[in-house]
Amino acid sequence: MKSNSKQNVLILDFGSQTTQLIARRVREAQVYCKIHPFNISIDKIVAMAPRGIILSGGPSSVYDNDAPRIDREILDLGIPLLGICYGMQLTGMLLGGRVERSEHREYGHAKLIIDEPDEIFYGLAGGKPGHQVWMSHGDKVENIPKGFKVLAHSASCPVAAMAHAERSIFGVQFHPEVAHTEIGSDVLRNFLFRVCKCVPDWTMESFVSTTIEEIRRKAQDGRVICALSGGVDSTVTALLIHRAIGGNLSCVFVNNGLLRKNEPETVLAFLEQFRLNVVYVDAEERFLTKLKGIEDPEKKRKIIGNEFIKIFEEEAAKIGHVDFLAQGTLYPDVIESVSFKGPSATIKSHHNVGGLPEVMKLDLIEPLRELFKDEVRKVAKELGMPYELINRHPFPGPGLAIRILGEVTRDRLNILREADHIVLEEMKASDWYWMVWQSFAVLLPIKTVGVMGDERTYDHVIAIRVVDSLDAMTADWSKLPYDLLGRMSSRIINEVRGVNRVCYDISSKPPATIEWE
Repeated sequence: MKSNSKQNVLILDFGSQTTQLIARRVREAQVYCKIHPFNISIDKIVAMAPRGIILSGGPSSVYDNDAPRIDREILDLGIPLLGICYGMQLTGMLLGGRVERSEHREYGHAKLIIDEPDEIFYGLAGGKPGHQVWMSHGDKVENIPKGFKVLAHSASCPVAAMAHAERSIFGVQFHPEVAHTEIGSDVLRNFLFRVCKCVPDWTMESFVSTTIEEIRRKAQDGRVICALSGGVDSTVTALLIHRAIGGNLSCVFVNNGLLRKNEPETVLAFLEQFRLNVVYVDAEERFLTKLKGIEDPEKKRKIIGNEFIKIFEEEAAKIGHVDFLAQGTLYPDVIESVSFKGPSATIKSHHNVGGLPEVMKLDLIEPLRELFKDEVRKVAKELGMPYELINRHPFPGPGLAIRILGEVTRDRLNILREADHIVLEEMKASDWYWMVWQSFAVLLPIKTVGVMGDERTYDHVIAIRVVDSLDAMTADWSKLPYDLLGRMSSRIINEVRGVNRVCYDISSKPPATIEWE
């Protein structure tokens, strides 16, 4: 899918942990942008005709033998450029300045003193002696290149920002993309609007109309099949395609028996109001039979993924000739495949319809591949989806199978379903559900001694997992009120037969993952 904007900003990635944050901040300013690895060819850059280029930070030092570098000619294209941290140091070195190791490595909060309120600091110099910014560097620009001037400094960084105004080349040693930099969004907006002359036209309303037209143009009279999970990504994908081609879209919703309490009924009732053509497949017995005796989490994931593909193929054959497969691929997935470091190591395989094209030989339609999760939710709102479904917590493809540690059985599923339902009920009743990224229950593969009434019990343990996150790349455990945790624990122990102990998971990601398996 192409951008609905006639302009774009190019972000070159040098391996920073916050490169995606740069893109998010640019998108928040309603300017379209794309991330590419630092070694993209100059011909491709020229063909893209970006309004501006942003060089990300990175873990390298500019004097490392294998330090990542851009083509020097990029600096002579006449395209406005902003270097951030490593990006500023590299710009300085390539243009003849001198970069040295800092005597005092600056990491964390720092006070930025603006010396000259140039373009990127427009409107930010007055009223305060200094602004809080976030630094993370072991090198510094010691001598600025010819034609540049210093715009700002900090206590241990004499060149915290520099500029060659005539060439529209800027550099900042701090990270404007992170929340800890209080003027970060202002600096980026000044670069986008004052320097690059961008127009804030990247809106979800225009995205929807343009995307529908592009789907219609690509699919024409072809048939499209889409796997629906009831999650916001697959549902938005289906709604966009349905608006484009109507009855030529067939959706398949598979009940694998691993869904939350009342999930099939809730999803089908919701989809009915949009008049989608949905094929419902009840495959609970089929999946539970395949999972019998399996305890290894990777084996569980692969069995579920493979069985899903088989069912999907069977349903596609029943539909008849199918030309396209629709997927809810998001932009972080695309970035991962072309990032500075390449695809990351596999922590755990993901149940994703991404395995289907290779098997089924279908052309892809991925209308969300330019969007971050928060943007998908804005599209969902634009399409008229209700708040409760737009903001429902993510649910893994393998479902409750990876929240049951050990073998998946009908009895263990029933225990977890009831416990998880209580967690979600209490989260929603307290409004905490809408304030966190994800909340759920996990059934542990152990039993503990307890006392109920005057009798000794030996029953299961439930762990509650609630996390705060922006995009699931990192997460921190949520500091829920004690009384809320107490109500969850009391209800689970009293209402779910077979449970006598409840624990709360206070692990962050990393080192833990959000899901237990």
